[in-house]
Amino acid sequence: MFEAVELGHSLSKADFDAEEGRIRSRLLELQGQIKDAGLPVIIIISGVEASGKGLVVNRLNTWLDARDIQTTAFWDKTDEESQRPRFWRFWRALPARRNIGVMFGSWYTQPIIDRTYDRISDDELGNELEQINDLERLLVKDGYLIIKFWFHINKQTQKKRIKKKSKVPKRLRGHIIERKFAKHYDDFIRVSETVIKSTDSGHSPWYLVEAEDKHYRDATVGQLLVDIIGARLQQQPMTEPVGTVQTIDDVTVLDSVDLESSLEHDVYKSRLQDVQRQLFALSWDAYDKNRSSIAVFEGWDAAGKGGAIRRLTAAIDARLYREISVAAPTDEEAAHHYLWRFWRHIPRCGYFTIYDRSWYGRVLVERVEGFARVDEWMRAYKEINDFEQQLVDAGIIISKFWVHISEEEQLRRFKEREQIQWKQYKITDEDWRNREKWHAYRIAAHEMIIKTSTPHAPWTIVPANDKKFARVTILETIRDRMKQEL
Repeated sequence: MFEAVELGHSLSKADFDAEEGRIRSRLLELQGQIKDAGLPVIIIISGVEASGKGLVVNRLNTWLDARDIQTTAFWDKTDEESQRPRFWRFWRALPARRNIGVMFGSWYTQPIIDRTYDRISDDELGNELEQINDLERLLVKDGYLIIKFWFHINKQTQKKRIKKKSKVPKRLRGHIIERKFAKHYDDFIRVSETVIKSTDSGHSPWYLVEAEDKHYRDATVGQLLVDIIGARLQQQPMTEPVGTVQTIDDVTVLDSVDLESSLEHDVYKSRLQDVQRQLFALSWDAYDKNRSSIAVFEGWDAAGKGGAIRRLTAAIDARLYREISVAAPTDEEAAHHYLWRFWRHIPRCGYFTIYDRSWYGRVLVERVEGFARVDEWMRAYKEINDFEQQLVDAGIIISKFWVHISEEEQLRRFKEREQIQWKQYKITDEDWRNREKWHAYRIAAHEMIIKTSTPHAPWTIVPANDKKFARVTILETIRDRMKQEL
């Protein structure tokens, strides 16, 4: 999940100075409109220690009119707070209508800390998060706009920043907290990922911000606030996706894929035959142990999904698998919840189902083409994560692939399909129309991968400019997951 905010984004001081004036002016203008509309706004500041959360809060108080912004830092509970229900202190800090409330720490802080230090169990954390979801849903229905920021830095950066601060003679209280939590970075990240995915909803989504570079961090927050508040005041859905997507330099997780990866033909043949033999044995082993498998294939048109699926099915006894090719929903399917048609094809114990396209259409084609409302596809991330969790809890092994090629390679393959008679059926007018929306699909795929790549059902982004490399990578990934699970 957090790989989306470890991409090395940066912004020069000159570029930041140019952006800051525009962002600040627009925020002040929007703040006036917030007053006129009577809109209450909650900005939640959370994230990794030493990521600059306090600096961001100070920046917001500089950019905005201080008379109508209220900042509350939730440190240790007072005696008064300790003698009341947990949410009492947060209710007291809610901003009045027409105002902006910045929560430095929030109702998320204590559950994350308690689970990180094993003070509560996973079930108890789940109960806490359900209460948070209920609270946020209640506030949103009452007209609140909730904007939740998570600031992320990697472990090495955190160590460097804390070490640098330790040289300052007068140590601030915040630095002591940072050092304490740095010792539990990995546990903190694991728990935080669970919390974010459990509370990332259409009505109050999380916005992940890479905080390695202070200029990029602050400009990203400012631009996101401009976009989100502006859209809400106009009572219009966001036309450009936000959430984990960055708005400053347009870098996505797909950009880190090495599309030059390739295999020589002899190596390809050897590895392919070897992995197919192993998959044949593993599929029967899974059958004997009543363990089902699901493989999900998403990716660009002409990326080679079909060819990879054919190599996979060649390795499995035909009696054990079923391939589901997903197209536009039928009238019957459209009359149900979008997950209904996929539930129908969940394999029974011991069998293997392959989805050529899948439930991720809700956050890809339906999102980009406008077939689903913004609130529908935004809440779909959590719905899909919950759906896949149920599958895993039932013992199903899930492998998910985004088959990735460059825009130039797609164009070459499209033209090749037009020229080769027996491939012409593969190219349609819709393929060319989709190509015109490459950027929109790229952004949608980025957010999909980040928000739905979980420990139990991770995404594998497959470099596929070389089809041989892609096929072997996919089959070996499925083999490894089955070996691990069996």
